[in-house]
Amino acid sequence: MPINLTDQEIVRRNKVKELEELGVCPFGHRYDVTTHSDEIFRAFGDKSKEELADLNINIRIAGRIVLKRGQGKAGFMHLQDRNGRIQIYVRTDSITELEAKVWKLSDLGDIIGVEGFLFRTNTGELTVHVTQYTHLSKALKPLPEKYHGLQDIEETRRKRYLDLITNEEARRVAYLRPKIIRAFQHFFDSHGFIEVETPVLQPILGGANARPFITHHNTLDMPFYLRIATEIPLKKLIVGGMEAVYEIGRLFRNEGMDSTHNPEFTTVEAYLAYADMEVMMDLIEDCLKSVALETLGTTDIEVDEHIISFEKPFKRITMVDAIKEKSGLDFSKEMTLEEATKLAKKHGIEVEKHYTVGHIIAEFFDLFVEPTIVQPTFVYEYPIEISPLAKKYEDNPNFTERFELFILGSEYANAYSELNDPIDQKERFEAQLIEREKGNVEANEMDYDFIEALEYGLPPTGGLGIGIDRLVMLLTNTKSVRDVILFPHLRNKPKK
Repeated sequence: MPINLTDQEIVRRNKVKELEELGVCPFGHRYDVTTHSDEIFRAFGDKSKEELADLNINIRIAGRIVLKRGQGKAGFMHLQDRNGRIQIYVRTDSITELEAKVWKLSDLGDIIGVEGFLFRTNTGELTVHVTQYTHLSKALKPLPEKYHGLQDIEETRRKRYLDLITNEEARRVAYLRPKIIRAFQHFFDSHGFIEVETPVLQPILGGANARPFITHHNTLDMPFYLRIATEIPLKKLIVGGMEAVYEIGRLFRNEGMDSTHNPEFTTVEAYLAYADMEVMMDLIEDCLKSVALETLGTTDIEVDEHIISFEKPFKRITMVDAIKEKSGLDFSKEMTLEEATKLAKKHGIEVEKHYTVGHIIAEFFDLFVEPTIVQPTFVYEYPIEISPLAKKYEDNPNFTERFELFILGSEYANAYSELNDPIDQKERFEAQLIEREKGNVEANEMDYDFIEALEYGLPPTGGLGIGIDRLVMLLTNTKSVRDVILFPHLRNKPKK
């Protein structure tokens, strides 16, 4: 027997032996379920005691024992399955002698299957009167206490399986997340977009400014990046004539971690031929409204003391106007790098070696504006230096037709009129290479294959990317991205 077992664990292991002596497999086999708890309540939750007796409803249900009361000739249990809990009633004179012995060996956490008929107790609770009791799997460890659960928040994330068993909120988020993803699919499918898949392993770093994870393919003897964006291959499909494509997929960025950043995360990216930035704004407004209505039935999302509205239209403001509105500083006027650097230092902004005026403008936005935004707001006209894949304004070439969507001080979407000029794109990549030489490890690499694709002709195109994890946080009023991802990345647990 393993060392350092608790008294409860020793008792449970002894019960395994007792089950085996009774000829019952402690870790059982297939069990044919006919219904689930939520289906029972939907179908019969409004039926009276007399109606249930007349209907004589027989069911088979399976789940985990999460509550026990009584253990003499009769007792109640709460059985938890994938969709909720239901009470069951066990009487020794309603089941076989063997089943009664097995029932008395049961513990909280055990998984069982029961067959029986529905009735209402004297207190009015819908309950299954068990006529057949089947042991399915023995829990060798006790569940966390009902009223205390897992107190260490990091432990809930390391042991998500226990969190899901004991925490109703964790189950709510886990089930709502895939519904949100399906809602995105329904929206883009209904708007004529084709869902596609692109490679996770990519030979060229591009599509965003981010630090990558690097790996090596032995057979090809080539280095590869885990993708930081799906943008480049999706735009190649637009060149190929698919015209409207989207992908929901995982991205990987080897960067810091906090309540809104996980190194592995999920986005939806979509590209539409013959569109531009403003079309993407309209599309995102329609998309988020549609997702909220489909999953929550409302466009007003309650987050702490705020009611976030996904009703159109969202506020739209240029980056320099937003900065001026909050700080009084006017970056719409021509400014030298020296002048911008002085302003930055005056306001405590650290200027890195590769910074240009555009980078400094972005830093001022991060400092003065981003934290103050509450309702959905499109901030557009981004500096060209931080937008290497966006089309520039013909009458204002220092800025691009790019926007980001901000809600409650965080970015939720990034979009732009795609740069489709291969000559300009090559020059942008060359500028990114200079940034890399100056120390910007997040700068793009030169992608000759993408430039060649553009040389065959990319139609005017609008593109967008929406962070699904953050949107799930918003729709579920969850404070950490690690609580909307079933298996988040965590530091190694310190050794005792």
